[in-house]
Amino acid sequence: MIKDIVVSLSVGRPRDVAGDFAISVATAFDAHLSGVAFAYEPVIGGMLVPVPDASLLESFRTENSRAAQRAKREFDEATRRAGVRSDSIALPATADEAARRFGTIARDYDLSVLAQAEPDGDVAETLAIEAALFNSGRPVLVVPYIQSTGLKLDRVMVCWDGSRNAARAVADAMPLVRRAGAIEVVTIESQERRNELAGAKIAEHLARHGLKVELKPIVASDADVANTILSHAADTAADLIVMGGYGHSRLREFILGGATDGMLKSMTVPTLMAH
Repeated sequence: MIKDIVVSLSVGRPRDVAGDFAISVATAFDAHLSGVAFAYEPVIGGMLVPVPDASLLESFRTENSRAAQRAKREFDEATRRAGVRSDSIALPATADEAARRFGTIARDYDLSVLAQAEPDGDVAETLAIEAALFNSGRPVLVVPYIQSTGLKLDRVMVCWDGSRNAARAVADAMPLVRRAGAIEVVTIESQERRNELAGAKIAEHLARHGLKVELKPIVASDADVANTILSHAADTAADLIVMGGYGHSRLREFILGGATDGMLKSMTVPTLMAH
């Protein structure tokens, strides 16, 4: 069951997309919700720079701290109105430090919720998603920055490629999948398989849990996997996508797999990922 959730609050945004969605998840599962608001160190020219003008640097820090405290207060008020048990904290950190800290914090929760970075957004949001996905050992629910509604589970789309990460994602998503009105297992192959139906075994596994499952093999030669997934999600009005997150770390820099990177940049549907 999902009983303990942590959310990285959307600091400095007109609307806290991650916080609002996390509240809807916590409400659905009667879960406790913890909010984390990071007060980022000032970034100039894309790099942390020791600004000669100390007063300017302090002004940036003060502004970011106020934004984090404001996000924290608004989250506390929103959870109070929703009747959700919660706590919150505001932490000062650079973008890199914030990502590492959130990845560590998320280890103590059933699920972490973060907002997708906006096209012109700060790199900090993407770093936090990557750290939660690859360093927490827990599932991550990424919410599109355009998301305007709370959690819906009328149609859940499970992306299956037979990988370890996909298997982990399916297992981690079971509390959500069990509540789905309809479940579709989607496979994407470059060519049609003969005498073998991709995804049949995982669909059978879910059916043994008493779930109603439909198998949808998609043949898309040389297609962009992320775009194929999102196109099918739009065609079927999917409310949630479940998929494995692929990537690895090299010299402390995250290298994302193509499908994962494509989803994080272009997602239009809340997506649960696991690694």
